[in-house]
Amino acid sequence: MATVNAQAPAGPASSAAGSRRRRRRLRTLSRRDKLVIALMAGVPLALDIGFIWFPTITSVLLSFTHWMGIGGLGTAQWIGLHNYAYAATTDPAFWPAIEHNLIWLGAFVCVATPFGILLAVLLDGKIRGSRIYQSIFFLPVMLSLALIGTIWELMYSSNYGLINSVLGANGANNAIDWLGNPKLDLWAVLIEACWRQAGYVMILYLAGLKAVDPALREAAVMDGATPSQTFWRVVFPVMRPVNVVIAVITFIESLRAFDIVYITNRGTNGLELLSTLITNNILGETTLIGYGAALGVVLLVVSLVPIITFLVVRLRQERST
Repeated sequence: MATVNAQAPAGPASSAAGSRRRRRRLRTLSRRDKLVIALMAGVPLALDIGFIWFPTITSVLLSFTHWMGIGGLGTAQWIGLHNYAYAATTDPAFWPAIEHNLIWLGAFVCVATPFGILLAVLLDGKIRGSRIYQSIFFLPVMLSLALIGTIWELMYSSNYGLINSVLGANGANNAIDWLGNPKLDLWAVLIEACWRQAGYVMILYLAGLKAVDPALREAAVMDGATPSQTFWRVVFPVMRPVNVVIAVITFIESLRAFDIVYITNRGTNGLELLSTLITNNILGETTLIGYGAALGVVLLVVSLVPIITFLVVRLRQERST
């Protein structure tokens, strides 16, 4: 007990000595060092505030106003929640845009993601030329969405498009107008989007499959499990972090869909999405900055749902480990 009492004051004394040493090190920083640290911390902070926080806060404030832009008549007028009420009750394009975004999400979940998983499982096996196939299926992800929209627009062309040629539907009388018919254009564009999204899902699941402990598969095989049972009951649950990432990315990608639709017909004639609706109201013929900002806030709030969910799941995983 005497030994313990003699050593007890050593803890506060050592911590105080350590803090004094840290203060001395801070004092020894030269003026140039302090300037470098200030620049390294200040420049990214200024860029973050200028390009993210300032536009976000400004958009939220503008969403409560009626403003037709700098070149418009008059100044911004405070109108409260009128823009949000107009979107929910009056704007004929708002709810179709919401519906199309949900259809986009459903196509990613039911078509692109399962197809990407299938490709990942097939390429994870020891097949000849696996790297070549991976490159081929991942190539659309490396292309810009605007370029993908242009490529598929040529393929969907009524006069000389590849798809109509294969179907024997070329010509003025029996040509199928894939991108001009409001009953077909959404599904035609979804094929383009799923073609790209499947490669993205494939590469993420391939990375997850490579990280799975082979002993788990061997144990499942020894217990008599079939390959499908091994994947769905052993491998797939182990890849829970990858599944969460895929779910969040799928949700966000379905909301931020813009390039393919806008290059096709500027998000009109059956291709209305929230993103194109925002652009058309802010940069269109009738400039309604306040209403476009309100739609942007709606999109922001909806986008925060998967992000917050992902953060909560990650925090729970870190606490459990």
